[in-house]
Amino acid sequence: MGSFAIVAEGLCKRYGDTRALDGFDLRVREGTVCGLLGPNGAGKTTAVRVFGTLLRADGGRAEVAGCDVATQAARVRCRIGLAGQQPAVDEILTGRENLEMWGRLHHLGARAARHRAGELLDRFGLAEAAGKRVKHYSGGMRRRLDLAAGFILAPRVLFLDEPTTGLDPRNRNEVWRVVQDMVAGGTTVLLTTQYLEEADRLAHQIAVIDGGRVIADDTPGRLKSMISADRIDLVLRDAADLPEAARRTARVAGAEPEIDPDGRRISVPVNDRITALTEIVQAMAAAGVTVEDVTLRRPTLDEVFLHLTGNRAGQEAAA
Repeated sequence: MGSFAIVAEGLCKRYGDTRALDGFDLRVREGTVCGLLGPNGAGKTTAVRVFGTLLRADGGRAEVAGCDVATQAARVRCRIGLAGQQPAVDEILTGRENLEMWGRLHHLGARAARHRAGELLDRFGLAEAAGKRVKHYSGGMRRRLDLAAGFILAPRVLFLDEPTTGLDPRNRNEVWRVVQDMVAGGTTVLLTTQYLEEADRLAHQIAVIDGGRVIADDTPGRLKSMISADRIDLVLRDAADLPEAARRTARVAGAEPEIDPDGRRISVPVNDRITALTEIVQAMAAAGVTVEDVTLRRPTLDEVFLHLTGNRAGQEAAA
């Protein structure tokens, strides 16, 4: 499997009559981030648990870091890190004590565990808080400490299951920076997330899972291009101008625009983005329509996700 750090072929996992994984296929190249997206119950966490040897699949096969997760589970565990949805750190211990404890659990000697804990505290920006009890850490600090614990043995592959759920934007940015540093150091990351902005920013590859199987797998840019052309959004000063603006926009773009009366907004797909933008602005000026704002944009991952998984998934992701 060479250049692939994660390989899944036809994975199946059942819970009674429910098929959490139903022919799940995935390949993730070494040294990249793969974002695994899907609505609640799609199978994301089950897939991570199978890769992490916490669950045994009922069918199919998977390899992580060159080892079969079923027949070489112990070797897989020596090569991976895993951070779940809730930080697995002890609030009573200090940051340093937590990492030393994890080092000992990974069979490092006392001296080696102390040395590794110091390295990780520096790397994750926690050196100044090393002596504080974790109960006094912020949410972002706890998550960074949890990521550091998953990095005790410098894993070749790191699994992150919704690592920034519940964090504020500033703390999310801190976690994103740490993940980017890890990948720059050669670690492969499989990331499950409900934040599509997070996947768009971090992931080289995005796999969308629904009903236990991957229904789309490509780069963020290609996934966006697959559902529609670029779009031009106009915000008008006067909502009364919307009908005339929509007629002229449709004539230029050759497509019916979407109209948002409350936001005084028109959105239309276009093919030749620069030419269409110029002609639409000129058409508005000729009609005496005042435009307060104009935006030329690519489709978003939110739109891709909604297109692929339907309204239910889109609403869950937005929530």
